Amino acid sequence: MKKISIDLENTENKRDVIPIVNSYNEWDPLEEVIVGVIEGASVPSWHISLKATLPEKQWKFYQEFGGKPFPKEQVEAAKNDLEEFVHILESEGVIVRRPDVMDHNVAYSAPGWQSPGGLYAAMPRDTLLVIGDEIIEAPMAWRARYFESFAFRRLIKDYFKKGARWTTAPKPQLSDELYNYDYEEPGENQEMSYVITEFEPTFDAADFIKCGRDIFVQKSHVTNEFGINWLRRHLGDKYRIHILEVNDRHPMHIDASFMPLAPGKLLLNARRVLKIPGMFKSWDVLYAPEPCIPQSHTLYMTSPWINMNVLMLDHERVIVEKNEESITKALKNFGLKPIPCPFVNFNTFGGSFHCASLDIRRRGVLQSYF
Repeated sequence: MKKISIDLENTENKRDVIPIVNSYNEWDPLEEVIVGVIEGASVPSWHISLKATLPEKQWKFYQEFGGKPFPKEQVEAAKNDLEEFVHILESEGVIVRRPDVMDHNVAYSAPGWQSPGGLYAAMPRDTLLVIGDEIIEAPMAWRARYFESFAFRRLIKDYFKKGARWTTAPKPQLSDELYNYDYEEPGENQEMSYVITEFEPTFDAADFIKCGRDIFVQKSHVTNEFGINWLRRHLGDKYRIHILEVNDRHPMHIDASFMPLAPGKLLLNARRVLKIPGMFKSWDVLYAPEPCIPQSHTLYMTSPWINMNVLMLDHERVIVEKNEESITKALKNFGLKPIPCPFVNFNTFGGSFHCASLDIRRRGVLQSYF
């Protein structure tokens, strides 16, 4: 493997010069993070945009319970997992902040459409994109997530007052023109098609992953080319955005397919990433082992490949689901130091450690790794 030099510009001895918001990659030493909350979670109402991404065996659940609270016992179990996650982060020296608890079971409307409720504030990585010292609110494509960023506004305003930049991407109309209501899942030999059109720019922040000056993104059922081009133009020449080819008929969020773990170390889903970008030819690649999560476990919004959704605390320490023994062993053999945390009950709601957290400050500087 090609040796990649890392220059932290003696930031360990100049702690006070690091901006309050500072994140350029997935692995620099983590100092401060936002962890979501699950209280007040609402089942999204059924819509064509959900059909394109959610497990088919869960469609009936959304059709029947859309706009109502998720089962209380599941919410409580996921809350306990989050509290343990926070405890581990704090014990590892990371500052943890939490968004406001809101009742997402409240109806709202916009011109041309209405929603009986929202979703949750459990996944800050979905709705907020931190690049350098800037927090960007994502223009999300699900109507149920239209006001999701509001739960984080108290924190964002505080970071802004302390020097961070704050941008809200163009608020989408989410009118019917955005959606392909004739959408059907394309077959294996058919050209990929998406449930959203190019009517307006939309993206979920979790479809992007940072590698210093290089940012990788997948087109998905929530992220269109219009949205990618908006971010590319907004960031300017300082960054290079690369669209990753992903073999996934239900694409939504890149971090269960493609995860740079540290300089020279890449975690991949072999079923979804069939061609590794040439710039990673000198990197060591770990293909994620089969998930351990039982087939019987309820997953409302995701596949079992959520086992890849790990969180790096630095170049070595990585938080992994306690029962995912296969990937824990693989990461250890890959030269990392796994920290187990029970999170299977949180997995039920569509994410794991990477989704449930948002890097606010990592001790590092912008550089290229290629």
